[in-house]
Amino acid sequence: MAIPTFGPNAVDWETRIDMDRLRDERLARLRASLEQSDLGAVLAFDFANIRYMTSTHIGTWGIDKMIRFSLLVRGGEPIVWDFGSAARHHQLYNPWLDYSKAHSDGDPHGAHHGADARNPSGARAGISTLRGAINPLVGMADSVARKIKHELELYGLLGEPLGVDVIELPVLKALQDAGVTVVDGQQVFLEARRIKTRDEIHLLTHACSMVDAAYENLYEFLRPGVRENECVGVVAKTLYDLGSEYVEGVNAISGERCAPHPHVFSDRIVRPGDPAFFDILHSYNGYRTCYYRTFAVGSASSAQRDAYTRCREYMDEAISLVRPGATTADIVSVWPTAQEFGFADEEAAFALQYGHGVGLSIWEKPVFSRLVSLEHPEVLEEGMVFALETYWPSKDGWGAARIEEELVVTADGCEVITKFPAEELLVAGQRYFTVSGPLSTERDSQSHLNTPAGTRAGRRDEAAGL
Repeated sequence: MAIPTFGPNAVDWETRIDMDRLRDERLARLRASLEQSDLGAVLAFDFANIRYMTSTHIGTWGIDKMIRFSLLVRGGEPIVWDFGSAARHHQLYNPWLDYSKAHSDGDPHGAHHGADARNPSGARAGISTLRGAINPLVGMADSVARKIKHELELYGLLGEPLGVDVIELPVLKALQDAGVTVVDGQQVFLEARRIKTRDEIHLLTHACSMVDAAYENLYEFLRPGVRENECVGVVAKTLYDLGSEYVEGVNAISGERCAPHPHVFSDRIVRPGDPAFFDILHSYNGYRTCYYRTFAVGSASSAQRDAYTRCREYMDEAISLVRPGATTADIVSVWPTAQEFGFADEEAAFALQYGHGVGLSIWEKPVFSRLVSLEHPEVLEEGMVFALETYWPSKDGWGAARIEEELVVTADGCEVITKFPAEELLVAGQRYFTVSGPLSTERDSQSHLNTPAGTRAGRRDEAAGL
């Protein structure tokens, strides 16, 4: 049965995404990951990890500022120290962070079970150094360290390692000066997030359905004379109109910019016969997409069509291998080596034949790459959600094809949740008609190379070595 999608509204006549269950199951997975580690607690500055732990969100404007942090200790409840009035908002509207009245037979979707006088509220005011913008003499890093040390002492965990995901150097030093042993905690978070809950899978699928719609609008818009940045605007508007929380990026790449892949859009004007590929990355209720499609604008050359066919074949071979028990090494073994498509080594070609987990972040576990997966394979499990992406340059030296599909690992295989058509190269833009009938959609962008005389002249030039 296909993974269902629902309307985004809450209704009384249908069971849809259960946000209470989502919060509870995410926290349970993080607790289990912490218990399986040798850490006493985990401290998060990464917004995705903070959200996974505490189910709080203050927008994406602060995602690169490291202004807020959260802590989960063994035997305790999550605490988030948040930016200014955000903490007050959490106290008013996030009852799952109110532990003052919790009891064993209380509402499981209200405050967490078991009142704890050591931690009556998980929503507190507090900030870090604003990436150094606050004068170091203020001692904000020491303030962070004191808050964390106090919680560790309350639970008798000061002597245990504290796992941290990412950290500013002044805060690291302040914690160490306070007697806290700081180690890598990112693996605890990523291990918890590796397998998705049922509600996470529904949110990821809904996020993809929004990109389906964005590609529909983009396909209608794409034509000679528009610019790459205009395409980005069309996609962003579609997604925000449909309720996107954050359009992280739209890679809009056309024409000769396709090879090598620059990974950033420009203001280039799209021309007749251009290849154009796009990657749409956005967030719905925190859950991301990473979703490429390639188009030909008006028409495609034989070289471009061949490149797309090759790119699709590598994708389909990989998808056919996805099932529980398979490994990332199995998948990447059917992909070409870096040298086969013009790169010196796998590091130079990294992320072109690639796969990665998708969740609250774009890149999560597992990772698929010939650079790392052959020697350090990861086993695929039911409930994983990841993207596979393939790339192939066209033999004309300037075009390329790029495809990406998101998959959910099921009990007996997988389901693809990116639904915009991609089995063959799509041609976007107006259809042209000549006196002889419709202009072929497979043609060279230089008109003279499509005529008998031009073709003969081209062959003479080739024979003469010109």
